[in-house]
Amino acid sequence: MQLKNSAILVIDDDTDVLTAVRLLLRPQVKEIVTEKNPELLPSLLSQQHFDVVLLDMNFKSALNTGNEGLYWLQKIKAQKPDTAVIMITAYGDIDLAIRSLKEGAFDFVVKPWHNEKLLATISDALAKKGKPAKNVQPSITRQVSDTALLGESEVMQDILLKIRKVAPTDANILILGENGTGKELIAKAIHEQSLRAGKPFIKVDVGALTESLFESELFGHKKGAFTDAREDRAGRFEAANSGTIFLDEIGNISLHQQAKLLSVLQNRQVLRLGSNEPVPIDVRLLCATNVPLTELANEARFRKDLVYRINTVEIMLPPLRKRGNDIILLAKHFMALYAAKYMKSVPELSRAAQDKLLRYHYPGNVRELQYAIERAVIMADNYVLEADDILFSPIETAPAPENLPQESNLEVLEKTTINRVLEKHHGNLTKAAKELGITRTALYRRLGKYDI
Repeated sequence: MQLKNSAILVIDDDTDVLTAVRLLLRPQVKEIVTEKNPELLPSLLSQQHFDVVLLDMNFKSALNTGNEGLYWLQKIKAQKPDTAVIMITAYGDIDLAIRSLKEGAFDFVVKPWHNEKLLATISDALAKKGKPAKNVQPSITRQVSDTALLGESEVMQDILLKIRKVAPTDANILILGENGTGKELIAKAIHEQSLRAGKPFIKVDVGALTESLFESELFGHKKGAFTDAREDRAGRFEAANSGTIFLDEIGNISLHQQAKLLSVLQNRQVLRLGSNEPVPIDVRLLCATNVPLTELANEARFRKDLVYRINTVEIMLPPLRKRGNDIILLAKHFMALYAAKYMKSVPELSRAAQDKLLRYHYPGNVRELQYAIERAVIMADNYVLEADDILFSPIETAPAPENLPQESNLEVLEKTTINRVLEKHHGNLTKAAKELGITRTALYRRLGKYDI
């Protein structure tokens, strides 16, 4: 169906949103109906046919749970299952919006949206009417530099979808996760899918900068500003102008450095050391840290106003041990990568080797897996990699499974069963708990007990 022949219903309790959508769509569609009160949805749907419904994610109801959009989505799909529903969401509700796709929404748009993007999303919904968005998965492979962002697990598919949605915006993004989980790959993927893709991507490991180097590296300096300043130098923020700056390990900077950074982000300008002339900057800010968000919220360690500034949207990367069969997917990718690098045939991965990879706890996460596979490809003499060919680095501090205290047979059986069921359901805790006959809370306790 073409856009000009369609009837669109918009439900949002924000009058400004309704006015903006009405002005945008009126020349484009056959009919546009707007309504502030979602309670009128059932009667509107019974009185008239709508091809697409634009539905707000969060209404100002007495419940104020953040789930109101999901409730009304279910009502629409129950009454008119063939109607395409596009959710309207703010940055803070993106996780709920992703959940809405699993419950039947076609897609979602993030406020404030680009008009061209909204029109394209509606057109796509009309063209694919009747096909729920959960059948339209984002690509599981995103080439980034010499490696790849891979993931077929449910948690990684959610992350890839979130990247696809937030990348075209200028929202500041905080990427959380343990060391080695791939936070820099996520940052590069966001940049490459953004409207700034052709512009600079500048990475700075701010956690490694000393107090004396912090301002000079980030904001630049004038000749003579300090002893070794022999010439004017632009800082990393100026180098990233019109592009993206990625501040890695931001959780490790001092309170003094935080104050300097906050001033730049608020004023959108830098002041080179030794200069009184501010330089305006236009950058997209991405940050990453392995420090949990709860610790960043401790004002004795990190300024809360800076947390809010860098964390318009957060992306939490799971540790590799929580990603199920993604481990094998990544292992095979690294096998192909290093076989080509060292001019060898791409080996097979035996069943025993796969079992060993799936059982390991990966304190070094994806980085540790990558090095283990590289070593195995170099040293292997056969076409098939066996379990004995895969050796994990002794430098990781976490104890290997064979060094853990001896468990009773019953504990071994329970741990093995939980691992097997989690692998079967690709890390989905709800499905795993249901099959095991326990609650999610009970499953969480056992995951903690056995360090799964």
